[in-house]
Amino acid sequence: MLLVLSEQHKGHLSFLSTVEPEVVAEFGRITLDFLKRGTSPKIYEAAARKLGVSVERVQCAVEGLMFLVLESCRRTLSDTDFLDSVLVLGFSQDLNNTLLQLYLQQSAQVRSVLAQLAPSLPVYHSLEWRLDVNMSSRALRQQLCPIITLCLNLTSGDASGKVCKLLQARPSTLLHLLSVLEKALDAMKSNHSRRILRNIK
Repeated sequence: MLLVLSEQHKGHLSFLSTVEPEVVAEFGRITLDFLKRGTSPKIYEAAARKLGVSVERVQCAVEGLMFLVLESCRRTLSDTDFLDSVLVLGFSQDLNNTLLQLYLQQSAQVRSVLAQLAPSLPVYHSLEWRLDVNMSSRALRQQLCPIITLCLNLTSGDASGKVCKLLQARPSTLLHLLSVLEKALDAMKSNHSRRILRNIK
């Protein structure tokens, strides 16, 4: 699977072809620091003074390189796919190899940073339910009004432990929800969905 680069992104990365490979490696280190600790204008200013270019040019190049490494790590590109993706930039073979080495060296650290930034979603633990039936009332004579109360117990990823969510629904609402979920599961088994999932992987 190849990484598709926009024209703006290609323009930001084009600056890398005008500098030495050591500068590209230094930009890679700045990229990793940017991911771990955030942006630092002083680093951009120092690099811009050293190279004799504007601060915006350096910042765009570093952010373009960061996007390239981030997206490549997120899609877990192989060596061949990465080289094919940067081939459209028109860089020399040496610069392409430098970018590949940068990607291979930083991929493990970038993936660990991405894993830390990912939200910890609650996980299903158990479900308790109760059926409440109002046999009759002055407003609803001789009619049953059942309501199902659900206690959904979730285990959160952080130290807070279990969380209980109370839900109330009528049986007709639950039946409708069940039919919608069954349709979604059937749609996942269709050829169209399988083709999309194959392309995503």
